[in-house]
Amino acid sequence: MHSNAVTLDLSILDENIHTLQEALSSSTRLMFVVKSDAYGHGSATVAARAAAQGVDFFAVAYYEEALEVRVAAPDADILVLGPIAPHEVAGCLEHRIIPVAVDLENARMMAEEARRAAGELEVHLKVDTGMGRLGFLEDEKRNAAELEEMFKLPGIHISGIMSHLATVDIRRPWLQEKQHERFVQAVAMAERICGRRLFRHFCSSRGIQFYPEWDFDAVRPGILLYGYGSSEPGMRLRTKPFLQLHSRVMQVKSVPEGYPIGYYSAYRCSRDTQIAVVGMGYADGYLRSLSNRGEALVNGHLVPVVGRISMNWITLDLGPDLKCKPGDEVVLMGAQGNREVWADRLGRRAGTIAYEILTAIHPRIKRCVV
Repeated sequence: MHSNAVTLDLSILDENIHTLQEALSSSTRLMFVVKSDAYGHGSATVAARAAAQGVDFFAVAYYEEALEVRVAAPDADILVLGPIAPHEVAGCLEHRIIPVAVDLENARMMAEEARRAAGELEVHLKVDTGMGRLGFLEDEKRNAAELEEMFKLPGIHISGIMSHLATVDIRRPWLQEKQHERFVQAVAMAERICGRRLFRHFCSSRGIQFYPEWDFDAVRPGILLYGYGSSEPGMRLRTKPFLQLHSRVMQVKSVPEGYPIGYYSAYRCSRDTQIAVVGMGYADGYLRSLSNRGEALVNGHLVPVVGRISMNWITLDLGPDLKCKPGDEVVLMGAQGNREVWADRLGRRAGTIAYEILTAIHPRIKRCVV
């Protein structure tokens, strides 16, 4: 009865990849972001399938993630979006992994470790154009001398330059346009200092949708290729989710009007009804914030999650008439019959975003390719 599973329809991933590939010019590479276990989908499975569809560039957050992707995509380029540690430099050289340099101190460290390993490490510069996180500021007066030193450091070869959009708000376009302006200025400064053209990438999923003129040499789609962030008017392309989360009914019982459900009687039945208990809880990654807010599909019907989400179980109000028995499938994310409930819908109900819903799914839940 405890048979939670994630199913992945990789033919839909293929479609998503091909849709984006067709939208890009031949001079723009697709750099698939597969960090955080490919947003909960399974990085090895997703990277291997994407590589089979012609994706030859991947991005991750950390060095350890890059090693997993290297096994799945042995011939691809892999970029680590965050700083690496000194002891990881030799591994980057060995496995052809490209880290980012976020400031002069970070670049010096990588150069020193690369020389110690008798190698030259390929690196991309990361520019902070308004995100306020990692990267050096686009400010020629403050950073020109540091950049000049960085480009001369023996042991590293700076081949690319990147930034990350903090905002893509079509109602306030000046926010992203200012970031783009800063990035263009940073590129011009860096290329003037090094005397050559750098590989440029700027846009993640939402930027890709609204600003095709900012594709540069590569784009970094993440959530878009997992099937989300493509439903607004005026967007460049549509994609579809390919991850579904399933469980099964463990018990069905009839209860009277007013009967309390869950810890602290967080829900009281408004009528005589049936309650189904499902073997899924916050320990499995089903967010507690979906208490009395979530929805699930049972035998083609959309039913509410009632009561507080507990560690291992949730309860559904089936209503008085829905036919249901122990062992019946419950779709907590996905489609059943002609009804759907996806991560973006659950995210809105939980007061969060699809990213958190997806990445919260516990890795112990079996991933099945269909």
